[in-house]
Amino acid sequence: MKNIGKLGEEIIAQWLINKGYDILYYRWRCLWGEIDLIAKDNNSKILAFIEVKTRQVNNWDGDGVFAVNESKQEKLFLTAETFLSENLSLSNFNCRFDVALLTYTQNSTINQGENFIISDNYITYQNYQFKIANYIKNAF
Repeated sequence: MKNIGKLGEEIIAQWLINKGYDILYYRWRCLWGEIDLIAKDNNSKILAFIEVKTRQVNNWDGDGVFAVNESKQEKLFLTAETFLSENLSLSNFNCRFDVALLTYTQNSTINQGENFIISDNYITYQNYQFKIANYIKNAF
């Protein structure tokens, strides 16, 4: 089984691809930190820097939204600024910061193998059922 956080990022990436985005980078890193996903919306000239939080159902931090605090936002801004300075061909895009909140439950009676099964906001993978609890565009 993959790390649940990385699996959550892959699920959100696939969900975004289904909505018309191109995923440009997974887990882009620099000195300031990491951006989980960097995606281009094919329906507009927008570059989205996406923070993905994957939590069990009935978690303590609002499905991960409380983890995207002021300090985390500052790191994401600095990381995005570094990314744009290193990728000048993308610097003319309008940018936004999105937060994807994903919850999951584990159920031993579900086993879909190695394929993602996506229906509406539910995604099944192996023994897990994921739900996109919220996708916040322009979160900060």
